[in-house]
Amino acid sequence: MQLEKYSLGVGDRFGHQGKAQLQAVISAKADGVNIVPVWNKSYREHSIIGTSPKDTYKAAVEAVKAMRWEDSYYVDADHIQIRNVDLFIDSSNFFTIDVADSIGQSASEVKINDFVRRYKKYAGNLSVPGIEEKFYIDNNIIDAIAHKYLKAVDEAASIYRHIESIKGKDNFVTEISMDETDAPQKPVELLFILAAASDRGIPLQTIAPKFTGKFNKGIDYVGDIGHFAKEFEQDIAILAFAVKEFDLPSNLKLSIHSGSDKFSIYKSINKVLKKFDAGLHLKTAGTTWLEELMGLAGAGGEGLSIAKRIYSGAFERFEELCMPYAKVVEIDKIRLPAFSIVDSWSSDDFVKAVRHDLDCKQYDKSVRQLLHLAYKIAAEMKGEFTGALEEYEKYISPCVTENLYKRHIRPLFIE
Repeated sequence: MQLEKYSLGVGDRFGHQGKAQLQAVISAKADGVNIVPVWNKSYREHSIIGTSPKDTYKAAVEAVKAMRWEDSYYVDADHIQIRNVDLFIDSSNFFTIDVADSIGQSASEVKINDFVRRYKKYAGNLSVPGIEEKFYIDNNIIDAIAHKYLKAVDEAASIYRHIESIKGKDNFVTEISMDETDAPQKPVELLFILAAASDRGIPLQTIAPKFTGKFNKGIDYVGDIGHFAKEFEQDIAILAFAVKEFDLPSNLKLSIHSGSDKFSIYKSINKVLKKFDAGLHLKTAGTTWLEELMGLAGAGGEGLSIAKRIYSGAFERFEELCMPYAKVVEIDKIRLPAFSIVDSWSSDDFVKAVRHDLDCKQYDKSVRQLLHLAYKIAAEMKGEFTGALEEYEKYISPCVTENLYKRHIRPLFIE
């Protein structure tokens, strides 16, 4: 199974927006750009909402059938680890293996020494096609990288072998995720991580490193865009180099776990993809949930009431909701409006506060981040919330499609 050049991770917390998401991909195809949808939902999200991986698979299949989609599509076991991978095996054909917890745990000295001996041939000034500067590498650098990352790659290999033993070779797409960790992986580190993956026979098709800057949930990139652009370009060049050096799959590409809506870096990404004729996998899952919320609010009436109640619950349970996402949210709690204020908002007020529009004076990134985490409140409403998604679908679905197509797909892959 070979993942196509461009793929889009379209997570769907409540499994209701498959057709609307697929319509965005269909619109891109009409523009001459082929993008495959990857429905993803993590174990954490399933646990909070009370769903199972089979529900994600069912929603994807129903959307594909309803929209008469005849191209590839994937269902991603998102951020899985050995303790929960078995729950996803039957319903997934894409596995995002999360090894962030193993980064920094040292492998055995025997393995480390063997790795250094194997790759000391790269010591010196290394030139990588597509990168102007040379990288200075010595055995100490290789040793340090091995100490930091070899255990994590071993963990990825173990999980991969387990999946392969059940699903069979070449019957699924493998991604390694290292993005949910404290420090970004430098291009040279990425090179030797890929070398280790090749040594262990992982047919890696995409890798999600942690990039410089902050990828906080629901809001734009925080950091030096120029620095990100340079790092992203060097990582793309490193992948192309590693494919040839280490006999990795020819379609190996970077994966960006955006945390939704990193619009300010899309132009830089687009430019690099065109320069190298490179592929990309983008996960922008939470944005669909927020579009659902804005669609409900925009509908007025009971839809707006439900949206306000979700904000009220999130405001009251601030610490509880933020705790699982502590590394990727920065909410100024003091600046959050009290529910008495939000309760007086019109539909327009609510939508403007939440919609990611930096030119709008009413946009409130703290409100948006809090609501990004508030799907737990919606899940506790059970049938009342999912019923509202069905009742107000005509308001919600256009928001989902337009957001994915105009604000994500076009600037990344078309313009």
